[in-house]
Amino acid sequence: MIEKTMVSLDEAIKIILEHTPTLMAERVSLNETLGRVLAEAIHSRRDHPPWDNSAMDGFAVRWQNICTASPESPARLKIVGESQAGSLPQCDVNPGEAVQIMTGAPTPNGADTVVRIEDCRIDGNWVVITNPGKQGANIRRLGEDVRQGQEVLAANTSVRPAEVGMLATAAYSSALVYQQPRVSVLTTGDELTEPGEALTLEKIINSNAYSIAAVVRESGAYAIQLDSAKDNKAELEEKMRQALTADVALVVGGVSLGKYDYVKEVLETLGCAIKFWRIAVRPGHPVVFGIIDGDQNDGMPKLLFGLPGNPVSCLVAFYEFVLPALRKMMGHQELFLPKVEAILEQDTRNRPGRTHFARAVAEYRDGDYYVRLTPDQGSGILTSMTLANCLAILDADRDFYAAGERITIQLLP
Repeated sequence: MIEKTMVSLDEAIKIILEHTPTLMAERVSLNETLGRVLAEAIHSRRDHPPWDNSAMDGFAVRWQNICTASPESPARLKIVGESQAGSLPQCDVNPGEAVQIMTGAPTPNGADTVVRIEDCRIDGNWVVITNPGKQGANIRRLGEDVRQGQEVLAANTSVRPAEVGMLATAAYSSALVYQQPRVSVLTTGDELTEPGEALTLEKIINSNAYSIAAVVRESGAYAIQLDSAKDNKAELEEKMRQALTADVALVVGGVSLGKYDYVKEVLETLGCAIKFWRIAVRPGHPVVFGIIDGDQNDGMPKLLFGLPGNPVSCLVAFYEFVLPALRKMMGHQELFLPKVEAILEQDTRNRPGRTHFARAVAEYRDGDYYVRLTPDQGSGILTSMTLANCLAILDADRDFYAAGERITIQLLP
């Protein structure tokens, strides 16, 4: 049974998030951690660097032997060996001696400074140094980056390439991360045909199946793209049973008030508790949200979103309502598209009554974002999304914005 027929933007988000669980954790290999969220704190299993090492190719020396060196009175030291990356030095540096050293190689005992190769001249078994630099120069100290046992990554950290590197540095070949939700994408409509199939006048290409599966993958979730369903109750019920085996089901089309819009009716037949089916936003007004208690999903409820069939409405509804739920499921702390203030570059009229997510282009210059709307804002104009890099949020109680006003925009991925 439908609890509410219309909710505000804030109400819709509140309802969605209070019914959205965070998934359980799983251990994945290091190369699978990118884009995931850590479900454990990471403590380094060794010091990094594990020993003093050279930041330059050059010579490891004792500072007291070179501190007075100059072009007129160079220091002359005997070369007694070399230190290469990947092996420990086989000799110490005693007074009057030097060890040739490579970048990243361990610093030999007795040396406290590395002189760059550019500041040295090799003369047989001797090195001549004319520029001493500074005492302690070009040596990276043991543990200067990370100490053994130090927490280097907190739980709930989103893993970027730098975090992958830190996991490796901390000697982790795998990590505990939150699971990726499995998200089914089911499009509906007799009019749909697939890209590459023969085109007839009564058909339209099923672009939503591909754009929504793509945005699911972009979010970090796992997309399951299903064959589309006809506007037939029996077929729709069969396909929706299949869709509801995933953690989240996205059903695109058939959620409005048309004669053949069967999605809500079939969902109730399948035991889905529908929480709302219309939101006071533009585009994306007819959005269904429901839950099914997940007895076979580790006790977690399954989420159902019915998204409008217009391609722009579908994408905007995903970003505003589905994305925050998926990000919560994956353990993210930042759930929404990033918001910034921008200066509007054009007079803009707005139909009041619903929050309007207008497709727009933002540029950052002179310390501010500047934004202008794309030319055609129709919910079926997919080019308005391909041209946009942000969504301009126009308030439900405003009918006009003057050029030069500051407004809030959401930056698209």
